[in-house]
Amino acid sequence: MAAPLVVLGLALILGPLVTTAALGGLVVGALVWGRAHPGSFDRFAAPALRATWRRWTVYRGHRWAQLMSDTGLTREHRHTGAQLVPRVLRVRSSSASIDTVYVRMVRGQDVAYWQERASVLWEALIAHRVAITRHRPGVIAVVIEWELPFTRTIPAPDIPETTDDVDLGAVEIGDNERGDPFTAPVTGGHRLVAGASGAGKGSILWSTLRGIGPCIRDGIVRVWMVDLKGGVETEQGAPLFHRYATTMAQALELLTEFRDSMRDRQDDMREQNIRACTPSTGTPVELLVIDEMAMLTAYGDRTSVREALRLLAEVMTQGRASLFAVHGYLQEPSKDVVDVRELFTQRICLGVTAASHVDMVLGEGARERGALADEIPGDARHAGIGFVIDRGSRLPVRFRAAFVSDDDITELVTRCAPPVAEVIDLPHDNTDNQADDGDERGAA
Repeated sequence: MAAPLVVLGLALILGPLVTTAALGGLVVGALVWGRAHPGSFDRFAAPALRATWRRWTVYRGHRWAQLMSDTGLTREHRHTGAQLVPRVLRVRSSSASIDTVYVRMVRGQDVAYWQERASVLWEALIAHRVAITRHRPGVIAVVIEWELPFTRTIPAPDIPETTDDVDLGAVEIGDNERGDPFTAPVTGGHRLVAGASGAGKGSILWSTLRGIGPCIRDGIVRVWMVDLKGGVETEQGAPLFHRYATTMAQALELLTEFRDSMRDRQDDMREQNIRACTPSTGTPVELLVIDEMAMLTAYGDRTSVREALRLLAEVMTQGRASLFAVHGYLQEPSKDVVDVRELFTQRICLGVTAASHVDMVLGEGARERGALADEIPGDARHAGIGFVIDRGSRLPVRFRAAFVSDDDITELVTRCAPPVAEVIDLPHDNTDNQADDGDERGAA
């Protein structure tokens, strides 16, 4: 009732003409803001405007009471016979397609009672899906997904022509739900990507490598790859990798070398009084990519797992300023599987198999705010769809990673593989050894 009373009060004080002009100016200002700076508008203004509009048009008054009655979510007062209707406390609209409605249940109801009627509720709303969780005693959060924003597969991003075209702080890997490019940083932190088998983790991995291809070719980024699934899914890109490990023994050797390289660079930084490195051929970004991280951090023998976790923890707590980054990909994100989960600064959640996994990856309350990653279908039509948390608004943003085919990987290797001379062993200082090595190479 406050909104019409405020308008009426302004009309009485300022006059109807001035009030109408002021309201019209606000509307025009909002439209111009949305057109000129859609990013800031979507972050600051759009959620509040959407929430207000939808509360007035969907979640209030007779319309809401009728919806609750039709879906069996009202109760009759035992003494007076009056109909008790669940009350809407607050509406949040994190995106154009997802609302979170906080509802106070009537006495005698619980979360399970509402969850049993979730399918009836979303059919009555003509929504795509509804998820219901407990917010606090007596209050539930009803997350309403009105539609899926992605109706087509997104093609692989183009490989930049030169290193000048690459922004290591915002590498394009797909589209977000607003139709804008979805970008993620390679430098400045560590990335954790969680998703069930077939959810599209490979799309993020290869889209990232395509986005930084020229930097790999020119030695500004060096990729260290660990794939303990035998290299089945990464062998095609092997020419791109500075180091490559497919067994636990090789992985531990690679991690040790990676850690030692970080220490050497830290020593150089101290000698030169440098606080943070700038990506260059002299101080390249060292990117450690671990495909199916659980094989390294949980499912190996205990001694190897303990050593791997120790090395990872050392790199992840010290490597940011020296341009050492870790990207981990896994299916099950619990603390038992990846003990260093809290050290990842950027989290991406694709389709997962349990509701609890969403909060494990994206943080407490992420699913309640609309990150329904456990509700993403597991078929190929929905591969690559996931959620991240916007750092500014702390709201979930849905995206779809681009699909990278075998031909796209072949193109990446052809155009961006580092020169072979950069990865062969350097000759020894001893002249006799040089001659021996030359004879051996000639015989080979």
